[in-house]
Amino acid sequence: MPPTDRFVISFAAEPPQESLPYGRWADTLREHFIAACRAIDSEGEEIGAPGEVSWFPDRTYAGRTYIPAVARTDEDYELFGYVSFTEAAGGPSDFEAHADFTAEVHEANPDWKLDLNDEVIGTWRGAPGKSADITLVWGIPLIPGGAVVTAELANLAVDQCDLVEERFTLIAPDNFREDYIEVKLFSKRGDELARESLYVDDDDDDDEDEDEAAED
Repeated sequence: MPPTDRFVISFAAEPPQESLPYGRWADTLREHFIAACRAIDSEGEEIGAPGEVSWFPDRTYAGRTYIPAVARTDEDYELFGYVSFTEAAGGPSDFEAHADFTAEVHEANPDWKLDLNDEVIGTWRGAPGKSADITLVWGIPLIPGGAVVTAELANLAVDQCDLVEERFTLIAPDNFREDYIEVKLFSKRGDELARESLYVDDDDDDDEDEDEAAED
């Protein structure tokens, strides 16, 4: 094959190695996640108390394993984040957790086909002056029939994950050479069912602003 002009890190994370957390392991992870939720700076917003935590497939990158999570609160906010750790001889250690919140939930957005969360976890340096944001992406499909989810950068697949109990986790480069991740859902036969960007389209925002102005 000839040299490529799209030299970027791809499929760098290990595929999921374990089933979704349960039992005592889930309790341990929950403690770390809830502690991160308590540390959120909500800027005075009453976001409420978290309910049940939903876990997503594990992915390991650069020596750390990441297990994303989401939880709804009793004030109808969604908490999202992850717990990460390293594997030591005696088991998982060096735990870290991150959490944030949002009022944007899929029930209020019927046009969504994928419900996505993301967090930058590192940087990959490419050619001099070029770098990519290594981004953890997790979510659920909101339409039936899906089997595999991919992350694509300028139509180049850079990660993929089989659905595990209708959940997925990706680790992929983003924001590289002005290209941005698209997340795509495929059926078992390889048919594309849905695609979503991690970014809100400015045109959509402009349209919404115009509609609101017209109503006023």
